[in-house]
Amino acid sequence: MGALWIAHVTVTDAEAYGKYAELAGPAIAKHGGTFIARGGRFVQLEGKERPRNVVARFPSVEVAVECYHSDDYQAALNHARGASERELLVVETSD
Repeated sequence: MGALWIAHVTVTDAEAYGKYAELAGPAIAKHGGTFIARGGRFVQLEGKERPRNVVARFPSVEVAVECYHSDDYQAALNHARGASERELLVVETSD
C-alpha cells in the first residue's frame, strides 16, 4: 500500500527554510516521493493552523520513513530545525 507524508509548517526563518526546501525535494524524489500538495490554498477546520502544508505520496510507509531517516533528508532537515515549527506524519493509504 502507498503512503502519504503530511507536514504542517510555520516558517520562522524563510532563508534557512528555503535551503531546506531546495534540498528536501531531491531527497524525497530519490525515495520515490512525489508532491501532491505543496504550500497551496487550504481551509483549517480543526486543530492548530499552520500556514504551509505539504503532502507527498510514497510507495509505502516503510519507504517514507526510510526517506526521513536518510542522510540526504537529514542534511536538508538541519536547515529546517530552528527555522520552522512543524508536525510531520506518515499515513498509509487505502489504495
